[in-house]
Amino acid sequence: MRNQTVTYSAEATFSALADPTRRAVLDLLRRGRQPAGQIAQAFPVSRPAISKHLRLLRRAHLVNEHREGRHRFYHLNPEPLRAVDSWLDQYRTFWNQSLANLKAFVETEYARELEAENSRPSGEPQNGRRKRKKRKDGMR
Repeated sequence: MRNQTVTYSAEATFSALADPTRRAVLDLLRRGRQPAGQIAQAFPVSRPAISKHLRLLRRAHLVNEHREGRHRFYHLNPEPLRAVDSWLDQYRTFWNQSLANLKAFVETEYARELEAENSRPSGEPQNGRRKRKKRKDGMR
């Protein structure tokens, strides 16, 4: 047998992951292989609907099917998710850098405010305005 490298279509993977029911099926299969009937029982939709979801997951290579007699067992194939993880990694880097910049900005501004507050005379209010005295006749 020849050594084959399998390539997975990121488009098929993303398409399969777009549906919340299919994502829930994948979550269910993280626990281990399960028969199709047991998978179908976990959802409030019909068995044919779950069969269609499993077929799409199989075409995207996210699940593998194994037959034992009349029963079909499915188990998770996490390999196509590497393409998704690789794509998401670019955004993780972006958000981590953006959040680090935001943190630095907030900490700098907070330090400036503390410094300004500590250098203010004790009788002056925080917002820098002096309170006006009210006149007895109610006019300003």
